[in-house]
Amino acid sequence: MSTHRHHEGVYSPLHLIASDLKTPKSDWRERTATGRGLRERLPRSGLGDWQPGKKRSDPVGLLQAGNAGRDPALIPLRMSRMASSPFAFLRGSAAVMAADLATQPSSGLHVMLDGDAHFNNFGLFGTPDAQVVVDLNDFDEVMIGPWEWDLKRLTASIEVAGREIGLDAPSREHAVRGASAGYRSAMGLMAGVPVLALWQRRTTVEDLIGDLSAQVRGSWAADEGARNLLESAKKKALQSNNDSLRASMTQTDASGARVFLEQPPILTRPDAAMRDQVVNALEAYLHSLPLERRFMMRRYRVADVSHRVVGVGSVGLRAYCVMLTGNDDTDSLFLQVKQAAPAAHAPFAPSLPEPFNHEGQRVVHGQRLMQSLGDPMLGWTSIDGQPYYVRQMRNLKGSFAPEKMSATTFSAFSWTFGSLLARAHARTGDAAAISGYCGASSREDHELDDAMLTWAKAYADQTEADHARLVASLG
Repeated sequence: MSTHRHHEGVYSPLHLIASDLKTPKSDWRERTATGRGLRERLPRSGLGDWQPGKKRSDPVGLLQAGNAGRDPALIPLRMSRMASSPFAFLRGSAAVMAADLATQPSSGLHVMLDGDAHFNNFGLFGTPDAQVVVDLNDFDEVMIGPWEWDLKRLTASIEVAGREIGLDAPSREHAVRGASAGYRSAMGLMAGVPVLALWQRRTTVEDLIGDLSAQVRGSWAADEGARNLLESAKKKALQSNNDSLRASMTQTDASGARVFLEQPPILTRPDAAMRDQVVNALEAYLHSLPLERRFMMRRYRVADVSHRVVGVGSVGLRAYCVMLTGNDDTDSLFLQVKQAAPAAHAPFAPSLPEPFNHEGQRVVHGQRLMQSLGDPMLGWTSIDGQPYYVRQMRNLKGSFAPEKMSATTFSAFSWTFGSLLARAHARTGDAAAISGYCGASSREDHELDDAMLTWAKAYADQTEADHARLVASLG
């Protein structure tokens, strides 16, 4: 089902790619009114509908189809990881939800989608100036599509995760509503923000701690546990760097050289031919970096290469760790070179123009567009004709485990992730039009939130049923 429809005067990624500086632009108030008018075509309550159709694709079959091109030896591990719980299934089955979302009515307001904006894909990472910020973290599925696809994935994941950690129904409902309210309120705040100011916005851990009050969030204010969790996560993130990787993932071999420590089947040594292919691909990668980064990177040399199994849905895709050394053997830089597969939403979304048609470039450009401040080492390359992207490993990264959260903390983070998602969407879509559709005033607080709650409950039930089918298929 095609979801692309351009509304006159409204910004969308494809419209902005084709635009120029001479084209007149609409006032943000006019675009807000356009978005509000779209409710007549699709009331916000219509976003909450979910009933699997008679022709719904078999979810297990979709997952098996997604195994094509992956390392056959790792496919059983991929399937077993997804079978471990409904939330693990949801994390690994973006293609299943993408096919389902494509059958639903759409607002028609397009953004650059994360494509996999579930609860665990928000976290901490380091900026080029070594600040720790909170933002979206995973962009393998980045694509153009309706904004609500990401919000629906987030709210469904909140309901599924909430069930898994034992929250009662009222607590889960509050958290799901929080994600929708955070999205809606943040989009309203950004509707008329100067363009440059929007692109300069970022959220450090300290910013977020200061933003946890009831004055900002209403009933989604945080408890002391949220502040403690943030401070603990930042402390761990600051220790997640090249030095800690060298200590945990490498050893000195008999010749005195620093090499990766093999940990089968997670960390294994490729053969010499594969190692050479990875090393040679890094030269093309350098040319995807800005000139000043290339100068810096040429001060390093490759010390070792290893193959590493990563993620849940990504298991089976080729991913390599590369250790580089600079001034001496204690000066290490670790890169991940990861195969980029087609996005889960690609069959249902508009075709992407240059430079997005190389899957590695799609991931890189999508991340650069959506993140407030991204990895300065992010780039792309190809190996044996297959697209890859390259990023730093453990770039001051940190995560927030749902099982460590109280109900109040879980709701506060749900609100946060909704607001961060809105900011990411506003960078490539039209905050004014989306805000006009969603509603940002107190009189309109409930309709979108009600719809997301209805959706989240129904799709969480669907996820549990799909997970059970996968478990049964594995015997």
